Amino acid sequence: MAITRALGQTMARLADWEVGALTHRVDEMHHAGPAPGDRVDTALRMLDDLSDGFEALMVYVWRRHLAAAVSRIMALDPDDDLNTTELTVGFADIVSFTALSNDLSRQRIGDLVELFESRCADVVAGQRGRVIKSIGDSVLFVNDDPIRAYDTAEGIINVIGRDSRMPDVRLGLATGGVVMRLGDVFGPPVNMAARLTAVARRNRIIVDAAMAALLPPDQFETRRLPARPVRGFGLVEPVAVRRH
Repeated sequence: MAITRALGQTMARLADWEVGALTHRVDEMHHAGPAPGDRVDTALRMLDDLSDGFEALMVYVWRRHLAAAVSRIMALDPDDDLNTTELTVGFADIVSFTALSNDLSRQRIGDLVELFESRCADVVAGQRGRVIKSIGDSVLFVNDDPIRAYDTAEGIINVIGRDSRMPDVRLGLATGGVVMRLGDVFGPPVNMAARLTAVARRNRIIVDAAMAALLPPDQFETRRLPARPVRGFGLVEPVAVRRH
């Protein structure tokens, strides 16, 4: 039942994403010049043309991800809980997204979110991490290696926060044991990473003490910030990090 539910939710989102991308392309085609038939007919024809190749691609991608997931489990200690593992969790958050949503058109805000998610996904994949989920103005990702997680956060700032056409971002990173279930991750590091984005400055990376302790001092400079209340954790001393 759990797998069936996950399959339904994943396929529903994939179908919405696919149709959304096609309708956006159909609009571009009709605005560019006369096109045979109306927009619905054009979109249906494109779906028919793509269906066979897309289905083959979908099965291939699923098999590759299945192999990767099995490899991650095989790498664990046999005595460990297979649902729990040590990871660095990252949370990337668009600054002042609510205000942006009120000022931009629906088309513009949709394009902004799509570009934000796609750029984050590219950076995460480049550092061998995984995007767990995107929540509109935020992306949650994980990495086995804290240094690669830091490089991911820095990369996201470079491709989004320092792009004058994009909004600023805040990055929070935390390391520790997380529970992996139904394609999601749970546990204190996930909550801590999300909370840290609220105290990070624009286009800056804030980490917890556990992650800071894992970063080689010859490569990174860490600076403890004043303790502040963090919901669910009490007083916490966030750590600002930068490379030498």
